[in-house]
Amino acid sequence: MNITISMVMLLSVFASLFSKPVWELAQILIIGAVLCQGPQTVAAILRTMGLQYEKTFCKYHRVLNRDEWSGLKGAKFLLGMLVYLAVNLGIPIMIIVDETIERRKGAKIKAEGKYRDAVRSTEKNVVKCWGLKWICMMVLIPLPWSERPWALPFLTILAPSKQSNDEIGKKHKTTVGWTIQAIDIISRWLSYGVWILIGDGVYACVELAHSCNANNVTLISRLRTDVRLCAFSEK
Repeated sequence: MNITISMVMLLSVFASLFSKPVWELAQILIIGAVLCQGPQTVAAILRTMGLQYEKTFCKYHRVLNRDEWSGLKGAKFLLGMLVYLAVNLGIPIMIIVDETIERRKGAKIKAEGKYRDAVRSTEKNVVKCWGLKWICMMVLIPLPWSERPWALPFLTILAPSKQSNDEIGKKHKTTVGWTIQAIDIISRWLSYGVWILIGDGVYACVELAHSCNANNVTLISRLRTDVRLCAFSEK
């Protein structure tokens, strides 16, 4: 593959996550995902890379569903690169948290649930859909070709529905509960440095605020119009 030196340097950061044979396949998937237009499936990536006639195409699928490597360590490496960029730009470390629904339905789809479709719903008409809820953690970074900063994701967490957890006898964890766990992990990665967490009204809760305060994190969220503040915040 004819790729630039800068891209080789960026990819080399993640080489330690994989064994050598798997890393050769992972590089093709990463580059193909960048170049691919439309849905970034493995089949579409192989077509983009000119490997649509590859007889052993199943080895590329195994990178995602069977080969052993740590996505959590990959998220740590990616966060470090984004934080380095933010520090060089002289901006505070601002991490946005939000949830998104991946529309999936079927007997073999695990952890699915029925959620409000934020795209199709209006204030008066609520539309629900079946799918998987993902909680996304993103670093806010200004880019030279855009007037508005971009939220660059580095960590996504699957939040199974209560129904799926009840079926397997597992204790259910809410969106806020998963966010608190993510805050603890990110704070350890950043050596408990100062950073800002930004979320919508879902994340305006006391439990999350206490977790942010314990980890030296500033929480910015939207309060209800009828909220009652009984005391001034310490920060």
